This record gives sequence, structure tokens and C-alpha cells, in this order.
Amino acid sequence: MFTGIVEATGRIEAIEDRDTTRSFRIRTPLGAELSPGDSVAVDGGCLTAVTVDDQGFTVDVIGTTLAKTIAGGYSEGAVVNLERAMVFGGRVDGHLVQGHVDGTGRLLEVRRDGEFWLMDFALPASVYDLTITHGSITLNGVSLTVAELLPDIGCRVGIIPFTFEHTNLGELEPEAPVNVEGDLLGKYVARILTTKEARTASYDPSGESS
Repeated sequence: MFTGIVEATGRIEAIEDRDTTRSFRIRTPLGAELSPGDSVAVDGGCLTAVTVDDQGFTVDVIGTTLAKTIAGGYSEGAVVNLERAMVFGGRVDGHLVQGHVDGTGRLLEVRRDGEFWLMDFALPASVYDLTITHGSITLNGVSLTVAELLPDIGCRVGIIPFTFEHTNLGELEPEAPVNVEGDLLGKYVARILTTKEARTASYDPSGESS
């Protein structure tokens, strides 16, 4: 479990293709804070640190994750957002983030508005349906507040200078893909309502299912 508060960025230093996985070496000072087996959110995707040293760590990524997230498009030199797993009992400055990427979106437009930036993103339909204005969303592992819903396509978020400068969001160009995780509470509510509607529709007062 994570909070969507990026602790550091890292850089993809080396990539190794194997039979069924792809290994990424990520260079970052955060490696000094990790132990083998620790969970790390890499652009919002929960991965396991396999080898660790003071200069960084490696992760092994399986085919499902490569296909479903932006990890499949990483190249050497790419900058990634990093967050260690949260500690229960600690402060949650963002929101509850599982590190289970729901799909990828893309940056539609970025523009500066005074001292901050407005960024518009297209979202997967499954995430868009769970998203509300002033609710939470995770983009490349960053916990953000939805400033506005864009009809039938995505959302607009405001990015303060600190976030723009200390995450890889500031490096994105229009059409760049991003990892997207919808709000956890929204998923549970949607599941409960869908199940309830299905059971109501099939209810037979005679006691027999339809």
C-alpha cells in the first residue's frame, strides 16, 4: 500500500530481457533505504526490489505488467517516480494507493496558469466512471486531486511547482502515456452497487431465481 507521495525519482540505467520477464536497473539514492524484497511503487506500479545497493535497485517485471502499464515502453534513461510502501500508523499525506495500475491514460494538454500548471489527461473508461470532481486519482504514482472532469474522456488536474519539478510529470509531452489508478473507495462502491443491482434484477418473490 502507498500514499501517492513521490519520495524520489530514478533513472532507468539498464534493461535486460529474459525468457518471461524483463529486468530494470533503476539508479536512485533511494536504493540506500531499501532491502531486497521491499515493495516500491515505480510510476505507481507496485514492484519488488530484487537486488539493492546504495546507487539503486533492480526489479523484475512480468509480461502482464509490461502489457498493462507504461513499463513496457521504458527505455534506458527514462525518469520514473518512486515511493516506498507506506508504514501503518504513519501520516497519509496523499490517499490510499494500492499500486495496482488499472490501465494507461495519456496527456492531452499542459499549460501554465500563473504559478502552477493545468494538465488534461485522457483516462481509461473504467477509471473515468469511478472519478469525481475533487476526488483523488493516481497518475504515474502521484496522488492528485481532480480539478474538473472532461466530458466522456478524462480529467484536469492542477500541478504545483514542487510536484512539477520533483516528479516526472514535468517532463511529459502531449500524447505521453501515464499509469492510472482509480480511487480505491470508488472501486468498492461501484462493485457493491453493481452486485446489488444484479441481485435485485434477478430477484424472484416466489423464491426462485430468474
